[in-house]
Amino acid sequence: MPAGAGLAATSDVNRIEAPVTWKAYLLCAFASFGGIFFGYDSGYINGVTGSSVFIRLVEGPDQDALRGSYQSLIVSILSAGTFFGALIAGDVSDIIGRKWTIISGCLIYIVGCVLQVATEGGQSEVLGLIVSGRLIAGIGVGFESAIVILYMSEICPKKVRGALVAGYQFCITIGLLLASCVNYAVKNRVDSGSYRIPIALQFAWGLILGGGLFFLPDSPRYFVKRGRVEQARSALSSLRGQPAESEYVEAELAEIVANEEYERSVIPAGGWFQGWMNCFTGSVWKSNSNLRKTILGTSLQMMQQWTGVNFIFYYSTPFLQSTGAIDNVFLISLIFTLVNVCSTPISFYTVEKLGRRPLLVWGALGMLVCQFIVAIVGVTVGFNKTHMVGTGEDAVAVANNVSAVNAQIAFIAIFIFFFASTWGPGAWIVIGEIFPLPIRSRGVALSTASNWLWNTIIAVITPYMVNEDEGNLKSSVFFIWGGLCTCAFVYSYFLVPETKGLSLEQVDKMMEETTPRTSAKWKPTTTFASEMGMKEGEKLDVEVTADVERKGSVF
Repeated sequence: MPAGAGLAATSDVNRIEAPVTWKAYLLCAFASFGGIFFGYDSGYINGVTGSSVFIRLVEGPDQDALRGSYQSLIVSILSAGTFFGALIAGDVSDIIGRKWTIISGCLIYIVGCVLQVATEGGQSEVLGLIVSGRLIAGIGVGFESAIVILYMSEICPKKVRGALVAGYQFCITIGLLLASCVNYAVKNRVDSGSYRIPIALQFAWGLILGGGLFFLPDSPRYFVKRGRVEQARSALSSLRGQPAESEYVEAELAEIVANEEYERSVIPAGGWFQGWMNCFTGSVWKSNSNLRKTILGTSLQMMQQWTGVNFIFYYSTPFLQSTGAIDNVFLISLIFTLVNVCSTPISFYTVEKLGRRPLLVWGALGMLVCQFIVAIVGVTVGFNKTHMVGTGEDAVAVANNVSAVNAQIAFIAIFIFFFASTWGPGAWIVIGEIFPLPIRSRGVALSTASNWLWNTIIAVITPYMVNEDEGNLKSSVFFIWGGLCTCAFVYSYFLVPETKGLSLEQVDKMMEETTPRTSAKWKPTTTFASEMGMKEGEKLDVEVTADVERKGSVF
């Protein structure tokens, strides 16, 4: 569709836009609560695998550590379940809606929690229950992690969409903090509560999110996709705090409908297989092609995992214990989590003030500097330089230079600051904005699945890289993370577009007319609605509405 087609372009396409109300803030903020699932599930397992009671149940009464293969399996199996859950959720959300898909995910998650809490019996029974429970809970987290981002992107006002979606990442950090606090509180218990209490608290998150969503409207864009225009109007009215007949509601609805009509005209209709194939149509060299957007979304989430942040949150406790320089590793892990929580809210302001692209570029630069400093200090005077204290079986390795080790810990904390204020929320925001409506649910699902696929891979291979009886890389592992952060820096500079301040429909237009490095200068001059002959604020034509309803009814 050429720019300026149809009615004459207008210089003020955003003139009719509903003011952002507290109701809109609260509705979107509640949806972001889903991040608690992601964060808590990522964080609590760090303490469970370090629990002496749990270790003896799995390994035997005379053991004091999990073998690398068991640790890798227990930690990574949740991510494996989440990978498949995210892929399944894309289709489910197009059938039953965004809201009900998230509620279904909460129910699956609760079933997984029940299995994990039931861990008792022999070694094989305990391992089987914890693994199967985390796998099923992972499917529920996959439903939630993919569709909450989709749901929030579709219901948030464009002026504050980035800040509100960043709230999802903030809730992830809150979940990690809660997990660290619970782990710290039960670390000295000598009964099954040392691992059952952290697991059982997951029930609360499923009940709160699933119960609360009953009272929220579904996405108006989902209703338009399914041809339910009046339900879309009602949902928009509720989300924007405006009467259904308001010109604000009508203008936004007209743009959603017009964009859906345009996308249907250029994206082939078809069944389930064609729906997935649509995500891979077009040229990789064309910035607005579906293939390019799918690659961008999936690689962005891959890069987020490549930063190495989950190495800190999954394995910081055993890694720091192995250095012999830290007396209270649980406290250091808690400090890392506090830095994560306190840094994320910075993005609420910067993502709307500076934009998505600068946040990712400068964030990657800050992370790679910190990672290389940690690695260089470690291999010269820090973690890697130790001497033995004690004799025989009581001998332990202790760092030669405690000040150098403290410096490494400080730069790990600074690295977490850069991640939490940039790539943590930024990657989630961008994947929720770049896909057109006909493939949005599947595109976000693929991107989220990519996050969990790489999360799984890193969780599986990390113990083999750092365990003393395996790779034993110690601080050298940070050279790997630093190199990957360098890749993220180059990637974000050349490939990530700027989507700040645009509606989801305008993002389609921007990506059609610009390249990533020129995208920040792009300004909307027309709308899909105006190009279809619709006037802002006027009620949708009966024929247009009937056509949308007819097409949506056959899906």
